[in-house]
Amino acid sequence: MRVYILRRLLLAIPTLFGVTVLIFLAMRVIPGDPLAMMEASEGATIVLSEAELATARASLGLDQPYHVQYLDWMGQVLRGDLGESFWRGDKVRDLVLRRGPITLEIAMMTVVVAWVIGIPIGIVSAVKQRSWLDYVTRLGVILFLAVPSFWLGMLAITGSVLAFSWRPPLDLVQINEDPGRHLQIVAGPILVLGIGLAAVIARFTRSAMLEVLQDDFVRTARAKGLSASTVNLRHALRNALLPIITVSGLAFGGLLGGSVAVERAFGVPGLGAALVLALNERDWMVIQNLVLLYGVIFVVVNLVVDISYGLVDPRIRYQ
Repeated sequence: MRVYILRRLLLAIPTLFGVTVLIFLAMRVIPGDPLAMMEASEGATIVLSEAELATARASLGLDQPYHVQYLDWMGQVLRGDLGESFWRGDKVRDLVLRRGPITLEIAMMTVVVAWVIGIPIGIVSAVKQRSWLDYVTRLGVILFLAVPSFWLGMLAITGSVLAFSWRPPLDLVQINEDPGRHLQIVAGPILVLGIGLAAVIARFTRSAMLEVLQDDFVRTARAKGLSASTVNLRHALRNALLPIITVSGLAFGGLLGGSVAVERAFGVPGLGAALVLALNERDWMVIQNLVLLYGVIFVVVNLVVDISYGLVDPRIRYQ
């Protein structure tokens, strides 16, 4: 196991290097930066001359060759310096520390809610195959697969406002400051995202369970007189968890990047909303470092998912 983890960590180095190069080149190739936006905006309150633009680019290091800019950026990242917002002057590191915990909390609880709802539904649908219960659960799963999460969020907000005159708080409140108000902020996104992901989990659980229930070891367990719950949960489900873990890991990585539409619907000040704001303002330092953070997150999540395979399924042995 240690050798495998070390090998995967070494493999992650060129992966992360490729991610940084792609991000860096994309930010330089795509037209537009804060200075160009300032120069091109009609009716802008700040108008810079060519000399002032050149001075500003030099102060940001944009006049340097690409390889020098890249090395400077990597040096800052390795020192823990993620730069500053061009428009606000806020440090990107402080932005991540301030908004990251609420995004992490929503992502973790969304996966938990999805497992709590989706796995039992998938098991019941597989065990009761071709029964009325199977058809009802499959219909519900397909329905929530087709319905976008942001639409559910807007529906939940509208229903809350019309029925209870309740609106979610728009300011950022951490759980240690005011647990009740914090719960009002995260409960809606967790429920909406959890229901959508639960439909995916239920679909994968049903497919995996149907395949495992036909295996010889399941028939042997039944022949030994084990109860149906023991066969389904201790034997079949454990061997059906691998695709569920895979899709949950991918979903968790995506949620850590922030579900932008749902965050906007509920007014959650998470990392996704911060990235959208930075894109609108062409705040390239914020964009560059947030996208790098998402890349690192996906690499780490994939590593954790791969390692968890051996813990869940004893048949897997890492060399």
